[in-house]
Amino acid sequence: MINIDWNKAQLAANSSKYAYADDKVCGNFFKEQGYREYKYLDKDGAQAHLAANDNAAIFAFRGTQPTQISDLLADLNTVPKRHGPGFVHSGFRNEARKLWDDVEKFAKKHKGKHFLVCGHSLGAAMATYSAQELHWAGHTDIELYTFGSPRLGSPDYVAAMDIPHWRFVNNNDGVTHVPPAAMGFKHHGQLMYINHYGYIRPLSKWQRFKDMARGNWAALKKFQLFDWLYDHSIDDYVNKVQSASKE
Repeated sequence: MINIDWNKAQLAANSSKYAYADDKVCGNFFKEQGYREYKYLDKDGAQAHLAANDNAAIFAFRGTQPTQISDLLADLNTVPKRHGPGFVHSGFRNEARKLWDDVEKFAKKHKGKHFLVCGHSLGAAMATYSAQELHWAGHTDIELYTFGSPRLGSPDYVAAMDIPHWRFVNNNDGVTHVPPAAMGFKHHGQLMYINHYGYIRPLSKWQRFKDMARGNWAALKKFQLFDWLYDHSIDDYVNKVQSASKE
C-alpha cells in the first residue's frame, strides 16, 4: 500500500499545471482552493506562484516554456555546481536562485505552517532545489510533489536530502531520464511510477522496461512518434493523478 495523501497530490498536480498560467488565472485558482494570500514571482524568465492560508503555504514553480530562452538555456546547462555535500545541475540551480530571496521572504512570513512545494519539468527541479533550501533554512514541515522531474544532483547531495518527496513519473516521460545517470546525477524521492494503463504500482526494473515498451508500441500504433513528449504533458499527469486517487 502506497502511503500518500491523494488530496495533496491532486492539489500539487493542479498547482503545477496552473503555474504555467498568468498571475490572474493562477491567483483565482488558489483563491478557489481557499488560499487568500497570493504572490506571483517573475524574474529573468524564472517564475513561481506562492499562496497561503491560515495553516499552509504552497510554492508552485513553473516548468519549461519553449518560447523562453532562459528555460532552454537552463535545461541545457548541465555543468555541475558544487552545492552542500555534493553538486547540482547549474541550470536548474540558477533558475531557482533567481527567485530564492522572495521565496525565503514568503517562507519566513509563514514560518511554522505546512509547506507544499511542487512543480513540473524544469519547475520540478526548481521545486526540489528550493524545498531542500527551505529545509536547510530551518523550515521543517515540508512536503515535495514533483511531476516529470529531471535529475537535479549528485548522489551525495541526494543522500543529504531528508524531506518527504513524491516523485511522479508517467510511463515513457523522457525528461525524467535527463541529465543521464552516467554524468553523476541521481533522482531523489519516492518513485510514483504511472504505468501504461494509468495505475501506480511498484515495479521492478524489468517490469518497468516491459511497461515502457508497451507504451511505446501503443503510441506507434497511433502514429505518435514521440511518446516521451506526450507522457511529459502536465495535463496527462493531472488526469492520471486524479484517476489514481480513486483506486
